Amino acid sequence: MSAEERFEHRGVKPTAMRLLVYKELERARRPLSLRELEERMTTAERSTIFRALTLLLDHHLVHDIEDGSGAVRYEICESDDHHHHDDQHIHFYCERCHRTFCFRNTRIPQVALPQGFRMTSVNYMVKGLCPDCEAHLPLTS
Repeated sequence: MSAEERFEHRGVKPTAMRLLVYKELERARRPLSLRELEERMTTAERSTIFRALTLLLDHHLVHDIEDGSGAVRYEICESDDHHHHDDQHIHFYCERCHRTFCFRNTRIPQVALPQGFRMTSVNYMVKGLCPDCEAHLPLTS
């Protein structure tokens, strides 16, 4: 489904800025922070990007994750279901390059909550070094 079709499916008018933000997230193929989007979209103002993200979040076209560094990152929701975010996968935060990666094929284990508790979302973040950063570490003897 194209971005325009996804917008229409969720009742969102596909304005130029909304599509630019959405397509930049698609192009990145990993979660991006507002700052990273701003750096990539040099002709757009931060507040304009933020407004577009807020609307896309409200309509479940993107979802946000807190990566453990204090930054909120955004990524495309791939689910077509209005009530189920496709964010139930593991995220990996590289402590050296500060990038966040999605492991979409690695599902979060089921958590048995005590009676009376109802889960509405989950954020499973693994921290460490990505392959690029691990390869550039000095050898120790």
